[in-house]
Amino acid sequence: MDLHEYQAKELLAAAGVDVPRGAIAFSADQAVYAATELGGWHWAVKAQIHAGARGKAGGIRLCKTYHEVREAAQALLGRRLVTHQTGPEGKPVQRVYVEVASPYEREFYLGFVLDRKTERIRVIASREGGMEIEQIAAGGPDALIQVVVEPAVGLQPFEAREIAFRLGLSIKQVQRAVQTTMGAYRAFRDLDATMLEINPLVLTKDERIVALDAKMTIDDNALFRQRGAEAMRDPAQDDPREAQAAEHNLNYVGLDGDIGCIVNGAGLAMATMDVIKYAGGEPANFLDVGGGASPERVATAFRLVLSDAKVKAVLVNIFAGINRCDWVAEGVVHAVRETAIKVPLVVRLAGTNVEAGRKILAESGIDLITADSLAEAAQKAVAAARNQGAGR
Repeated sequence: MDLHEYQAKELLAAAGVDVPRGAIAFSADQAVYAATELGGWHWAVKAQIHAGARGKAGGIRLCKTYHEVREAAQALLGRRLVTHQTGPEGKPVQRVYVEVASPYEREFYLGFVLDRKTERIRVIASREGGMEIEQIAAGGPDALIQVVVEPAVGLQPFEAREIAFRLGLSIKQVQRAVQTTMGAYRAFRDLDATMLEINPLVLTKDERIVALDAKMTIDDNALFRQRGAEAMRDPAQDDPREAQAAEHNLNYVGLDGDIGCIVNGAGLAMATMDVIKYAGGEPANFLDVGGGASPERVATAFRLVLSDAKVKAVLVNIFAGINRCDWVAEGVVHAVRETAIKVPLVVRLAGTNVEAGRKILAESGIDLITADSLAEAAQKAVAAARNQGAGR
């Protein structure tokens, strides 16, 4: 679950990280009121969306007067902000964050990520802030400062000091940088985060270390014990298809292809997408209907996949173990009759009660394409999607 910048900063401040003073606003009037309450002479009005690169897209505006604050808020609120991370559809801006803008001398990068390969928290820092981590890494291995945290003891102050010294900070500045790094680590650990990025982390003229921007992602699987963080979810930023899938306990991720996938099991779903790519096609989604692929769940999965207008063919790939192929076949028949599917449908069944499942499909009278193997199913789905696209 992604958090907005102001939410991440609220959590970081509670952990002892220095952040600029700011306030959230849902209208231009609220933005002006926030600026007057915050005081100061310069403000940053920031669009709050779940994506980076807002500055390059015009989502962050520096203002010197209350009139400019109002104009910035009016220009941002209600629009869809498009960055290279949002895709062409963009993200809706429903709130802005008004923040006191103070001069600073240097920018740094500080990030924490759950490294699944090493099963450790990895701390990443750089002397170059304000850029995407990929751009920083392009400078070579020496451009990044990395520490892998030993889970038995956690991040140690001496490791945070080493990071600070390698950032080129003075003795006085190092002490404050250590406080910031340790606080950010505690927030990351205690909130079950999978990613925390402070970019840029800045050194101000009065030698404070301040988190000027922040992005945080909380592990969905830990939300049952992170009630405070769960309340920060912004459904407007989520893909509506993914939100609908979550309501039915389906694992769905929308992609940019045109072949809809309905599969049981995350591993098999990944393999299905790989084979579609190998066959020359592009998957439209990742969808795992899980171990209880009842007819109702399969029908819900169909409605979800077909809600994507880009889908030109649907591939159902079920390997039944806990599931039964006859259940899945009943779900397919029910879904096709209910949704009046207008794109080619390819079905591959294997496993428990496969013969019964194939019989149900054969006797249903519905128009579908069957396959015995995953490779064959992918090839037929790609061919059907191309024919469908040529016919439009």
